[in-house]
Amino acid sequence: QGQLVESGGGSVQAGGSLRLSCVASRYIANTYCMGWSRQAPGKEREEVARIDVGGTTVYADSVKGRFTISRDTAKNTLYLQMDNVNPDDTAVYYCAADRYVCGSWSVWGQGTQVTVSS
Repeated sequence: QGQLVESGGGSVQAGGSLRLSCVASRYIANTYCMGWSRQAPGKEREEVARIDVGGTTVYADSVKGRFTISRDTAKNTLYLQMDNVNPDDTAVYYCAADRYVCGSWSVWGQGTQVTVSS
């Protein structure tokens, strides 16, 4: 079993909502910077959002105001709440983490597919 396990992907219509979850080990959940990235077919992987241990968040411009990243250290879980989705959000979403450099991810999940239909 990997150190990061995503769930919550699926199919949703444009304008709808979806929540992704990423369960981590207790050590990672409490000490690592964590984030979500995505990769659409034929495109490079891009970072969507990140959250550090202190709770400071950063979002890509493409999702700002629509997506919310959060972490629950009691449940060892990272979340991505996706609201008002559109077909451009269709991608495989990956959970990632790093102990020292937020954004220079050294630990990756296996990915979960999100498909948005118009």
